[in-house]
Amino acid sequence: MTTRFTVVIPAYNEERTIGSIINEINSICRDSIDSIIVVDDGSTDKTAVVANTAGAFVIKHRINMGYGASLKTGIRNAKSPYIIILDADGQHDPVDLPKFLQLADENDMVVGVRSGLFHSPLWRTPGKLFINWLANYLSKTKIPDLTCGFRLFKKEVIIKYLHLCPNGFSFSTTSTLVLINRGYNVTFIPINARKRHEESQSTVTVKTGFDTILLVLRLIMLFNPLRIFLPASFLCLIGGFVLGGYYYIHGSGVVGTALILIMTGILLFFFGLLADQITELRKERFE
Repeated sequence: MTTRFTVVIPAYNEERTIGSIINEINSICRDSIDSIIVVDDGSTDKTAVVANTAGAFVIKHRINMGYGASLKTGIRNAKSPYIIILDADGQHDPVDLPKFLQLADENDMVVGVRSGLFHSPLWRTPGKLFINWLANYLSKTKIPDLTCGFRLFKKEVIIKYLHLCPNGFSFSTTSTLVLINRGYNVTFIPINARKRHEESQSTVTVKTGFDTILLVLRLIMLFNPLRIFLPASFLCLIGGFVLGGYYYIHGSGVVGTALILIMTGILLFFFGLLADQITELRKERFE
């Protein structure tokens, strides 16, 4: 591959790792790099100074705006047709960069798949597994790693959907689901996940997990609402008929609860059809 690319690195108080990451990137694929953009997201340490000294182009946010906001700033300022994003905390190994470059021409997005189940703290694992299961079901696609922040985009593709991406930690989740649902070529490749630097600051909380679940549901409502409405409709209808049949057979007549469940199921079915039609109209905005 001869096309040059831009590396975008969001950073918040990462003065201990950002310099070495930039040096590693340059040593591995200097000839292919158009620029390395470090977005300093309101850091209170010397992240910007260290990044600039190492040779990166630094963009500063005056306040901490979030991981997704930093990526959007970097992507909008990138000049090359291909963009690679990776984290500043040391967990993404730049030695994997050539793997992404080899697949850039024939793909719209290339996503890293971290090896091993416990590449995150143990307390976050159940939530990540549930979010991955939910995303796989709702998108009808097997997604090996939904949240990995080491990935390559074609700029002309991702720029169309930046308005859907949140300013927080769910940028990776959103970009994965959106591009898969819109039929773009998305490839997953194995990468080496290193241990995060012990002093690197992570603001991922339980609330972040709930926000991500809500985001997944919103995205599916935007692109494929029947995946939510049809199961809910069928569950209500089945529950209503089973409950009604049970009481009818035992001589109690038709109970109100069963009727309510059946009517709810019918309403959900037609609401799903209406939402699906609205979705088809809204998709035209993004293409």
